[in-house]
Order: sequence, then C-alpha cells, then structure tokens
Amino acid sequence: MSKRLFSGIQPSGNLHLGNYLGAIQNWVKLQDEYEAIFCVVDLHAITVPQDPVELRKKIIEVAKIYLAAGIDPKKSTMFVQSHISEHTQLAWILSTLTKITELERMTQFKDKSQKDGKEGIGAGLLTYPTLMAADILLYDTAVVPVGEDQVQHIELTRVLARRFNEKFGETFVIPESIVGKKSARIMGLDDPTKKMSKSAASEYNYIALTDDAETVRKKIKKAVTDSGSEIVYSDSKPALKNLLNIFALLYDKKLEAIAEEYAGKNYSDFKNGLAEVIINFLSPFQERLKNISDEEVLAVLRAGAEKVKPLAREKMHQVFDKIGLISY
Repeated sequence: MSKRLFSGIQPSGNLHLGNYLGAIQNWVKLQDEYEAIFCVVDLHAITVPQDPVELRKKIIEVAKIYLAAGIDPKKSTMFVQSHISEHTQLAWILSTLTKITELERMTQFKDKSQKDGKEGIGAGLLTYPTLMAADILLYDTAVVPVGEDQVQHIELTRVLARRFNEKFGETFVIPESIVGKKSARIMGLDDPTKKMSKSAASEYNYIALTDDAETVRKKIKKAVTDSGSEIVYSDSKPALKNLLNIFALLYDKKLEAIAEEYAGKNYSDFKNGLAEVIINFLSPFQERLKNISDEEVLAVLRAGAEKVKPLAREKMHQVFDKIGLISY
C-alpha cells in the first residue's frame, strides 16, 4: 500500500505562480506515487481577519485551482478542513502538549510580534502550528510536501508526535517533509530577498494564477532586475536568478539553455520572453478553471470529506482511549 501524503493551502489572498511552482505542480506529480490527501485549510485562514463573503468565494476558488492544475479526484482526495471537526479536536489535545516557547520560536509569529508587538496578535496566530500538526497527524501522514519556510512546522509536528507517543503509547506516524529544489522558494518580483506572497502589500510582488495577459506583461516589465545586463544564473544576481527559475520551471528547459538563448540580449528581451512563457502557461490553465462549476467542485469536496471522515474518527477514538477520554 502507498504511503499517505497530506498538504494544503489557505484560501486567502490571490494564489500565484509561487504557490503553483512551489507546491501544486509538485503535488500533481506526487499523487501518482502516494495516497494523496489535499486540503483547503480554511481554519488557518481565519487566524487573521477575513471578509466572510470573500472567504467563501476563496474556498471554492482554491479547490477549483487544485482541479485545474491537475489534481485528479480519481487519484487524490480533496476536502475542506473545517468540514472534519476532528482537526480542531486533535489540535486542542496537541496544544496541551505544546510549550509556549516552541510556538514563540515559529518564524511567522516571531516576525509578526517583532513588527506589531504581541498585544495586537490573536492567539490563533500563535497556536496555528498545533492545528497544522493535527492536520498532518490525524491521517497517519508519512510525507508532507512543503516549501523551505514550512520545514520548521513539520519539525514541530514530529516533536509533538514523538511526545504523545512517548507519553501515551504508539499512536502517531512520524511524518517526513519533502522539499523541492528550485521550486521550493519562488521569490517576489518586487523584492528577490522575500518569498512571493499572496498577502503582499503590492500586487507587483506576484503573478496571480488569474492574471490576464496584459497584467502579466505589466508585472514582468516592472519586476526588479540586478545591475548589469548579462543574462546569467548567479547568486550575485538574485532578481535575475528568480526570474530564470520561473522561466525554467514553466518552459521545461534547463537554465543553461535559457541563458544561452538570451546570450547577447538585454533584460527587456528576456522579460518579454518570460512574460510570453507565463501567458502560454496561464491561458490553458485559466480556460480549465473557467469550465469548472461550483456544483462540480462542491461534489468533489463532499466526496473527499466523506472519504477521510472515517480515518479522522478512528484516529480520534485511539487518541481519546490513550489519554483517558470517553468516546462513542
């Protein structure tokens, strides 16, 4: 039997090329190797304020993006996190085993508290790594595909699984993280030192998966570049390195071949070529996205929830029994 894989994306902001190249593209390949479970992690999204109407739309949109990108419901299971109440049950139990200092070391909380101060941060932002751990441990997950910035959360998940197992007996599988190489971290178009982010203040940070051709050309034209004009893949040129990574991952060509193709040409020529490569990828993707109805995606999500519900229920029966709670 195949090992089980679990991953998910929050339905907030605009999903972008970084989400696709850093996660979803890899998921499509991995669903042939593992028993794959993909979740729309809506409960994680509400750690920061959300407009209810917009949140509902985004949940559907993210699920449609999964399907349009190639997640196959015949091979994989898709569902919405909040539809399985065992996620929050297990998160609470894990939180009783988690040390506050462990949560305060998490990068997102640390960055946010240093920027805004702890007084203005909700408890959900502090404790959401325990919910993420519950998402993973609930399904005896063996592998979790993540970007480099999420490895810290998988390490905490592993710590909590071991801690529970040592205290109450073998219950949880200890998951491993899978981190892609170049695709693991696509950086912002406006700042190559920071990850491309769907919550970025500027829309010129990312290429949204729903951007039209004119918007793509405009954003790539404005993307920052390094000094000089030579098209080379080098750590000394982080902006160009990032753009070349995007080019190679979408064009399915080696970096050296792309650099050779643009030898003697300037940044403007390179950017024009990159914009067309992105548009050639997005056009058929957006056509597939447009043809997926709300009814179709809701049926997939309902079927997915029905499929994972027995797994979640059985795991919580085990947990309740181990810690001395009564389950029915």
